[in-house]
Amino acid sequence: MSRKTSFNKAMALKENVGKWATRIGVHPNRVQIQRMTKKWASCSTGGRICFSTDLLKEDRAFQEVVIVHELLHLRVPNHGKLFKSMMNAYLPHWETAVNGRVTRMCGY
Repeated sequence: MSRKTSFNKAMALKENVGKWATRIGVHPNRVQIQRMTKKWASCSTGGRICFSTDLLKEDRAFQEVVIVHELLHLRVPNHGKLFKSMMNAYLPHWETAVNGRVTRMCGY
């Protein structure tokens, strides 16, 4: 992927994060995209969300699952019933979009 393409995809991802953050009603302190080898993304208790550069190569539906997943961690820090019900409320078919790529998502 060229630098320009990578930059454009990164900006589109960040824009999508902003749209979902507004919809969910959360305010991440920082959103960054960096090289990550074990996870698609991470969320710190301080409100920083990091996305893997590998996510830029994935389809939009999967990107949205990862975005919503991390943004919801700003409201619910675990993967309990509340978290799963919120995932289902925002993205009813999220498990289909994941399609086997769940191993890099928060230790599922």
